[in-house]
Amino acid sequence: MAGLTSDISIKRAADSKLGAGPRFAGNAYTEHGRRREPAIAAWVSSTHGIHPSSALFRAEIEQRHLATPDGVVQQSDGRILLAEIKTTNKSWRTIPRTYLRQVWWQQHVLGAERTLFVWEEHDNFRVIHDEPKSVWIDRDDREIAQLVGMATRLIDELYHRTTGQRPPEQALPDAAARREALRERDAFRALALMD
Repeated sequence: MAGLTSDISIKRAADSKLGAGPRFAGNAYTEHGRRREPAIAAWVSSTHGIHPSSALFRAEIEQRHLATPDGVVQQSDGRILLAEIKTTNKSWRTIPRTYLRQVWWQQHVLGAERTLFVWEEHDNFRVIHDEPKSVWIDRDDREIAQLVGMATRLIDELYHRTTGQRPPEQALPDAAARREALRERDAFRALALMD
């Protein structure tokens, strides 16, 4: 979802999902991130009470909407908070847009209000600071609605490519119904599939 921004990106994502596009198996940077994530997740847990997770979650209403946040906690009032962890060799002034889309998608799938975005800088794979940096990212229903639209277009593209048919028509709710659905965040509470 992080890379879906246009018709071209939807076609590339469909190619990748169906094995027709290039496959990314990782590199030294992704391996470094995998090695560092448990230590960063432990810091998030001890400082913010958000527990590490590798669970795959699905949205309750649209079960094809999936996400795997790096941390999850349900507070006593029922609100869900998430964490997303990254490592980088860059000094970010703002969070890259692809990561914001990833965070908003996870919030959609799990019905979360906020995500603690955490990143650790490194220089040639040597950690620079004693502690990771972090910032809270609030839910943005406008951005989420755009992502849901892109996801629907990707699902339709995959349906067409695998069946040769047009996707079944679905009745689109009016604007008031869409706004009400967004307000009813409990309807999007996620269910863990598997860890």
